This record gives sequence, C-alpha cells and structure tokens, in this order.
Amino acid sequence: MIGTIFNVGMILAGCTVGSLFKRGIKPAYHDILMQALGLAACMIGINAVVSRMPNSKYPVLFIVSLAVGAVIGQALNLQQRFDRLVGRFSGGNLAEGLATAVLLYCIGSLSILGPIQAALKHDYTFLFTNGMLDGITSIVLASTFGFGIAIAAGILFIWQGGLYLLALVLQGALSTAILDEITIVGGILILASGLGLLKIKQINTLNLLPALVVPPVVIGIMQLF
Repeated sequence: MIGTIFNVGMILAGCTVGSLFKRGIKPAYHDILMQALGLAACMIGINAVVSRMPNSKYPVLFIVSLAVGAVIGQALNLQQRFDRLVGRFSGGNLAEGLATAVLLYCIGSLSILGPIQAALKHDYTFLFTNGMLDGITSIVLASTFGFGIAIAAGILFIWQGGLYLLALVLQGALSTAILDEITIVGGILILASGLGLLKIKQINTLNLLPALVVPPVVIGIMQLF
C-alpha cells in the first residue's frame, strides 16, 4: 500500500497548490486550463484504447460493455444521484470536476495495473509514476474546480486498496485479457469526460461506469464453458 499512499499524498498536495492558485487566476485562465485538461483527458483515453485494442481477444466486448453498463447506470440514475450529493456540500461545477478526477485517477492503466503489480510482485514503479502524474493533474483540477477535488483522493484510496486486496486474494485469476478489456472501456470513459470538459458533447459519464464491471463478468462466464 506504500504506492497508493504516495499517490493519495500527491493528489492532496496538488489540490492544495491548485486551490491557492485559484484565488489569483482570472476567469480566462480558468477556461484555458479546463480546455488543456480536456485535451489531456482525450489523449489519455485515446492512448488507453489504442494501446490495448490490438491485444483484445474479444473485439466487440467493449461495445457490449458500454451498452449494458449504460442501461444499468441509467436505471440507477448514478449521474443525478452524484450531482445531488455533491450539490449538498458545494455549489458551482464541482460535480463535473469530481467526475473527471475520479475517472482520470482511477481508470488509467497505471492506476489499475499499479496495485496489482504491487500486490503480486512488490513493484511500486507504476504507482509512483501514477502519483507524479496525478499530482500535476490535481493542480490543474483544483485551480479550476477548487480544493473539493481532494474528495477524489479518498475514492482513489478505496479503489486502489480494493484492487490490491483483490489481487492478493485472486492471485492468478486476474488474467491479462480482463485487464485489457477493462482498460479499453476505461479509456473510452476518460475520452467521454474530456469531450465534456471541451464542451464538445456533455455525456453522463457516471451513468456509464457500470460498463467497467461487464468485461470480468462476461469473460469469467465464458471461461466456464
């Protein structure tokens, strides 16, 4: 868990620095920072999809995952529930920033593979690298949305801690195929978040989050036959 603690610490430090910058940054700079973050999110998402797609053994699974996940997410109304919850504690567009932060922090390849590498091989390289990247991202996010972005650090701790414990319990059951499919779906969600930040298309990204659960379930069922 050393790597995860480092990752969380970098996010909190970045949020602190970014929130201090927020007080003296003009609206025009906030706009350009949001555009920069949107472009970065798009490129991170595209890279995740492009790098993993050639390795996919189930080339249409991501389509099924998105469709099934969207139906489940819409039925649970995740986006509105999240917006209402955040709205109770903060005004403005913090909900949008938190949704983006959660996706960027939790769904990237390094954030998924890092805890697994740490659990199985005691290798913290991915998590330390991810922590540095998240620290920089946190400065941009907090300078745009405020220190409330730090809430995402707690979510990251639960996410990576859960993956770490899951890897210890399952050991060899976590196949490369499952990680590839999850990363592809996650990359698409990050891309969707980037499009929203760029105001190209506002997508209820949180309603698509259940899509991340579909690949391991489908692959697990297929391996039984």
